[in-house]
Order: sequence, then C-alpha cells, then structure tokens
Amino acid sequence: NSFATAFMTIAFTLALTIPAGYALARFPVPGKELIFVFLLLALIIPYQALLTPIFLMFAQVKLTNTLLGLAILHTAIQLPFSLYIMRNSFESVPRELEEAALTDGASSLQALRSIFLPAVVPAIVTVMLFAFVTSWNEFLGALVLLSRASTFTLPLILATARAETSLGGTDWGMLQAGITIAMIPCIGIYLLLQKY
Repeated sequence: NSFATAFMTIAFTLALTIPAGYALARFPVPGKELIFVFLLLALIIPYQALLTPIFLMFAQVKLTNTLLGLAILHTAIQLPFSLYIMRNSFESVPRELEEAALTDGASSLQALRSIFLPAVVPAIVTVMLFAFVTSWNEFLGALVLLSRASTFTLPLILATARAETSLGGTDWGMLQAGITIAMIPCIGIYLLLQKY
C-alpha cells in the first residue's frame, strides 16, 4: 500500500506541477506573481490543522479508507513546495532556447516536450524524490484517513505492530527491524537518482 500511495502521489504531483510551473514561468498570465505567492501561502499552513475538514470532505465523497484519498492528501501536502521548484526551474531555462524553438515553428506544447522537460530533469527528479519520501513517511494523514487494516501504510503497520505483542510489552527488536526495512526503499531511490 505504501508503494502504491507513493507512486500515485508522484504521478499526481508531476501531472499538476509541470504544467502549472511552465505556465507560471513562461506565459504572460495577468497577476501571475500574485497567483504564485498565493499558492505558496499553503506552505505556512500546517496540514495537520486541515486534517479534520479534509477528513469530513473525503468522507462525503467516499475517499476515506482508500489509497486514492491518501494519495490526494499527500499530493496536496507536496504541491506548494513542488510548484516552487518547478516554476523556478522553468524560469532558469534561457529564453533564447524557447525563442529558437518558436521561430522554428514549435508550439508551446512542443517546446515544453523538446526543450524544457530535458532541461529541468533535475527538478523533476527532485520533486519525485520529495513526493516519494513525503508519502512514504507520512503518518498522521494515514492515521486519520485509514481505519481498515487492509489499507494501512507501512508507518501505520509499524505503529500497530508495536501495540500488538503477546506479553503486553513492546518487541523493540521487531520494531527496529521493521523501521530498518522501511528505510531501504528511500535509500535505494536516493542512490538511483543521485546522478541528477
């Protein structure tokens, strides 16, 4: 469940931040700086303060106890930071490259695909890495949204395993082994992506 939620979070985050970052960096949108600052204001609001209204809203649309609902929550947590990275990365691409592509007859979408995406690969990888680690390690949102053991993510499984020992105490060896195993995917993904 943790892998599914993490990969859905990565997909949703990239699908939202690449076009938004490109538009805010390259198109003459009226008031785009104000829009960008407004979107960044979400960074100062702790998502823990929003969990109750999010839970009530998700309960109405039947997204509690689903990995899709949890992935949407993780995406919402990740969006402001990811948008900041993507917009600044698109702005750092030289305008001459864009002008040359448009002069050669490329559309904005073709310029995005051929010029910008290869130029901002490190930013895309950074967004992917942060989205994965955020989703993989997030505990409180999963605790609030998920109540069925079959949908629990790894942090919730480790927390419930701590409480379910036969003698009433905590099996610290088992808990530490679980935490160590839980770190392996994060370290592996970091090592695979470190060249970016």
